[in-house]
Amino acid sequence: MVKQLQGLLNEETQMRASRVAAKPGVSTHPTRSITLHGVIARASLWTGLAFFLNLAWEVVQVRLYTLWDTADGLSIAWALLHCTLGDVVIALVMFVVAGIMLWCVDWPELHPWPGGVIVVIGTMAYTAWSEWYNVYRAGNWAYTANMPLIFGIGLSPLLQWLILPPVMVIAYRRLRPMLFGRHKVQSTNPTHDFTRNQP
Repeated sequence: MVKQLQGLLNEETQMRASRVAAKPGVSTHPTRSITLHGVIARASLWTGLAFFLNLAWEVVQVRLYTLWDTADGLSIAWALLHCTLGDVVIALVMFVVAGIMLWCVDWPELHPWPGGVIVVIGTMAYTAWSEWYNVYRAGNWAYTANMPLIFGIGLSPLLQWLILPPVMVIAYRRLRPMLFGRHKVQSTNPTHDFTRNQP
């Protein structure tokens, strides 16, 4: 996995350099590239956003599950934490999948639309299967009569993965430059000695 991430970093650096190289007076050698530490930092930002947004969603939707009426407060708190951590794992896996498919570690910044579509499709597909399995096969949870259904699957968890990934991408795009700065590529052409900011 580390070798894949390092290959992804090298490829992304080359792609950034080739986009910039087409501009006159701009070198193809970035002065700063994304390191493994940078990958971990970006994944941590995505994970943090996933945790807080999904926790809020789980708190709001818990009343649509029978757990709210049948369990004590500690069991409900554990279920909220457990489900939120599961959501974080789903979001992080899809962050990596989108990065591999787009061959870009910083896809929320550089390729938000295709990356967002990959995440939404992947998370909704998994959630549809998970809800079906846990409600109808394993019996791990059940819906109340208030849960709107689509093909027998709870609408709320599906909407969760339709709405939250775009919100996460928007938040990521706003926070990433503040937290990690911008990449700079310096010119080696003596007549155009300037630094050009890169996203």
